[in-house]
Amino acid sequence: MASVLEDPTLERHFKGHKNAVSCVHFNPNGKQLASGSADKTLMIWNLAPKGRALRFFGHHDAVTGVQFSPSGKRVASSSKDRTVRLWTPSMKGESVVFRAHTAAVRSVAFSADGLRLVTASDDKSVKVWSVDRQSFIYSLNQHTNWVRCARFSPDGRLIVSCGDDRTVRLWDTSTKHCLNCFTDCCGSSTFVDFNSSGTCIGSSGADSSLNIWDIRTNKLLQHYKVHSEGINSFSFHPSNNFLITGSSDHTVKVLDLLEGRLIYTLHGHKDVVKSVGFSQAGDLFASGGGDCQILLWRTNFDRKSYHDVLQKHGQRSTPDPPPHLSDIHPRSPHLHHPQDSTVQVSPAVADTRSADPQVIELGQPPHSNMRHRNTGKVSVIENSSLE
Repeated sequence: MASVLEDPTLERHFKGHKNAVSCVHFNPNGKQLASGSADKTLMIWNLAPKGRALRFFGHHDAVTGVQFSPSGKRVASSSKDRTVRLWTPSMKGESVVFRAHTAAVRSVAFSADGLRLVTASDDKSVKVWSVDRQSFIYSLNQHTNWVRCARFSPDGRLIVSCGDDRTVRLWDTSTKHCLNCFTDCCGSSTFVDFNSSGTCIGSSGADSSLNIWDIRTNKLLQHYKVHSEGINSFSFHPSNNFLITGSSDHTVKVLDLLEGRLIYTLHGHKDVVKSVGFSQAGDLFASGGGDCQILLWRTNFDRKSYHDVLQKHGQRSTPDPPPHLSDIHPRSPHLHHPQDSTVQVSPAVADTRSADPQVIELGQPPHSNMRHRNTGKVSVIENSSLE
């Protein structure tokens, strides 16, 4: 029950982007947060109280996706300018440019070993790239409309993708075949991802729905409809017990996946929430929105329950380590509506603990004549085999 949990708290906010924040991602080391924006820049925020922020110029259009590599030493970004950039997040501001697609690139993600990138695009394709060789490998081409998001499974054997053709597709990375096509979406599918064990996938929709499937049985486990407008992003907690969503209704919601219900509604953004993400440790999560700011939250609600769940599900008949989403009851799909008992958290954003950090700008804005700026180094990798 929500009453026995500790409420999430707003730790601080980050202001520095000049337009909507479209994507956020934590460095696995827990010390940095990356964000991308419609202002065409990538920013790296130091989570230390007085840490400086870095702003990277290079993209010629809105940044749509951002992700740290598993080592935390590189950052990949995707953009509507049809390219993907691979950055070294340092004062040198260096980046490698992948001429990735023939239309806007909507997402970019690393494989768990950091050796590959997967990208999704409005050109209806999903593409896979070699990070070390900095080269294009192959395309996946069965989507019939814009592809909004693509992610590797934790073991790298699968890719999940979704798009405006109202499908979620599961791909085998070795055979390049589409293993399954989920068509339960009532509208454009906006975001997809695997849970940390790789046994379930979630997908969100412009129709405000969230679906969770068990990919071992290809069955729908849970169906939520807790927002009043479309869901733009979600993130599984590392324990797989919780999930956060960001919506165009200006709220972030926290779902308890084991109990199968909404437990928190977080207010704070004054506009559309474009992106949400948990830190690797799960103790923090971030949300970015159309109000040009990033809110950093402390989780709190997972402190006690995770150990309780481990004990509760210690005796299992299946070989999978506990906890697992198949432990939920009821196991049949069920619809969730907002309830008056849901805890509403409305922090005073203006009263957060930190002032805006000092921002160091690296690279030169496109079509700018500004001087005295570190221009950085850029290498270009062409996709010689667009499929």
